[in-house]
Amino acid sequence: MIVQLSFEEVTTLNSAVERMLSPGDGGGVVAPPEVLAELEARLPLRGDISVNTLAKQVRLVGAVGYVMEHLKRRMDALVVERYVGDDDAVNAYFDYANILTLHTRLTAVGSEMRAMIQLMTGGAVTDESARSISFPD
Repeated sequence: MIVQLSFEEVTTLNSAVERMLSPGDGGGVVAPPEVLAELEARLPLRGDISVNTLAKQVRLVGAVGYVMEHLKRRMDALVVERYVGDDDAVNAYFDYANILTLHTRLTAVGSEMRAMIQLMTGGAVTDESARSISFPD
């Protein structure tokens, strides 16, 4: 399955991940190593994302969730430190909103994949089915 991303989502995701992975620039994000590896493996993101297994979707939605949390904390801090109408605070809101939208779409894709696996196998999703059942792009 292809998850389409807007230009703004791609730009925001790239810059947020770079910031998160850069310890001297507001990085130092506490995230499991596999999440950081998932994020690093995608940089720089150039466009739409191919998600062909549920296992891949789960890793991706988790990684994007960490980015979303990072952007939310950054937005909250800028609003409190400055004021709600400050340019940086407004830009931080849009960054957060772009990743929130992407996270929501990725979650929906996972729900669809889970339902299709259940339909195809006639049972609950297992770790094996999440890894082995592939969805075309």
